[in-house]
Amino acid sequence: MLPIIFVLPMVQLLILSNAASFEIKNIKFSYVDNDHSAASRELISKFEASQYFNIIESFSSKKEADFQMQTGKVDAILEIPNHFERDLITENFTNLSVSINAIDGAAAGVESVYISQIINGFNQKIQTQLYQYNEASYIQPLNIVTIPSFWYNNTLNYKTFMVPGILVLLVTMLTLFLSSMNIVREKEMGTLEQINVTPIQKYQFIIGKLFPFWVLGLVILTVGLIIAIAVFSVPVLGNIGLIYFFTSVYLLVILGIGLIISNHSDTQQQAMFIAWFFSVIFILMSGLFTPIESMPQWAQNVTFLNPIRYFVEIIRMVMLKGANFSDISRPFFIVVFYAFALNWIAVWSYRKVN
Repeated sequence: MLPIIFVLPMVQLLILSNAASFEIKNIKFSYVDNDHSAASRELISKFEASQYFNIIESFSSKKEADFQMQTGKVDAILEIPNHFERDLITENFTNLSVSINAIDGAAAGVESVYISQIINGFNQKIQTQLYQYNEASYIQPLNIVTIPSFWYNNTLNYKTFMVPGILVLLVTMLTLFLSSMNIVREKEMGTLEQINVTPIQKYQFIIGKLFPFWVLGLVILTVGLIIAIAVFSVPVLGNIGLIYFFTSVYLLVILGIGLIISNHSDTQQQAMFIAWFFSVIFILMSGLFTPIESMPQWAQNVTFLNPIRYFVEIIRMVMLKGANFSDISRPFFIVVFYAFALNWIAVWSYRKVN
């Protein structure tokens, strides 16, 4: 159990933080340039300069490019028509054909946005560079430069967003699985009957079972924060004590759920399956990997019952936005209520023979 408790969180945080990303990079990009003009070459250079695209090769015909996409060697194809530059100059209008492999619909949507942004940027620039004449004199139009300001993650590093969420995932899953197998292990070993005939009270038994994993959860949080700061350079703008304060209450919720599962399970395998069932639902509906705002309204309403949602929200607010207690007071008191309710159920559902 010691490697699972101490080594596994560090390995998972290091691997998942690098792997769990919605950024689409190294898109296998190809093009068919039927114009071979300065404008078409400039457009292609925009894609070559982008960090998201990996130019595979150019093709002489769309048919050949389509065949390469069919074999999986190409993800996106840009076809530049004949007279591309001429139409831009004389008619101020032209068409571009873009084909995207959409087997993975989510990835295709992101690729489409990247391609559209590059083309729109090229379009704005070309409008300021094309020859415009007024009474036979060249006029250079004015450029409008937009300077974006990125708050809370000014480097746009996706790990800054994901690492706090994955830290929540590790703290939750380890404490939930260990606590859910706790009492049921006593059943399998036959020691629960010996405990039942002692004068110990139910709440004392539950506290004795809960406290070691509560401490363990804080240890996992500490290790994860050290890795997040030292390895991934995730900023901690808020009070780190506030993170520990909320986590100490949140762990009571997770451990209460685990003990309820353990009370109603007959084997460790059964407890593990039940804990996995609930953890998958909680994680997928927590906003960790997919925004809650993109879910259907009924699903958004269900997430208010999900304690992981509040932990993900609060740890990101405190670490990345520097939130104080007043900013997180509402979700904090909701989690406090869950902690009292679930642990009361855990004490009540433990069947002790008097």
